[in-house]
Amino acid sequence: MDIVVKGRNVEVPDHYREHVADKLSKVERYDQKLMRADVELFHERNPRQSDKCQRVEITVMTRGPVVRAEACAKDFYSALDAAINKLDGRLRRAADRRRVHRGRHAPVSVAAATAGLPTDLPSLEPVADSAPVATALAEHDDSQPWRIVREKEHPSDPMTVDDALFQMELVGHDFYLFLDKESGRPSVVYRRRGYDYGILSLEATA
Repeated sequence: MDIVVKGRNVEVPDHYREHVADKLSKVERYDQKLMRADVELFHERNPRQSDKCQRVEITVMTRGPVVRAEACAKDFYSALDAAINKLDGRLRRAADRRRVHRGRHAPVSVAAATAGLPTDLPSLEPVADSAPVATALAEHDDSQPWRIVREKEHPSDPMTVDDALFQMELVGHDFYLFLDKESGRPSVVYRRRGYDYGILSLEATA
């Protein structure tokens, strides 16, 4: 597995890169087809966030779905440990799901598969089965109070609602955009309170 470690306004020393590689080597036991891991380090300059000023984001590309995890802590080593723990759990669930499908048994329900997940996951960017294409948008109209800073495109392979929910949990997001296999319409599943979910679909025009 190729491992790329980079910092956003942060210098990444060689010994930390080696530490990351050692940690990530342990999650390969769940999937021997992991292709690449992108690890990004961010520093929060706000002094009020000193106990959570260092953030680590890990994105793992596989031959199947993309798996993501992120965590914040007072130092990058603690943040990495927390992110690795989340990544480990998501890769384990993905491996369990593959074993169930190969054994031709009934798939685990979404409620059962996500019973151990936290409900306050911070990230809101949808990611699809394969690595999406992200484009940074540099132009900004100063007359507008808002701006779009990133644009993504990803494959639109049809999938069931249950599969979309599973993909959403793998990347640790609060919503997931997909093409509904049954209706053929673009739809979004999203997290509500607790372990409840909602779904939004575009109404078919006449």
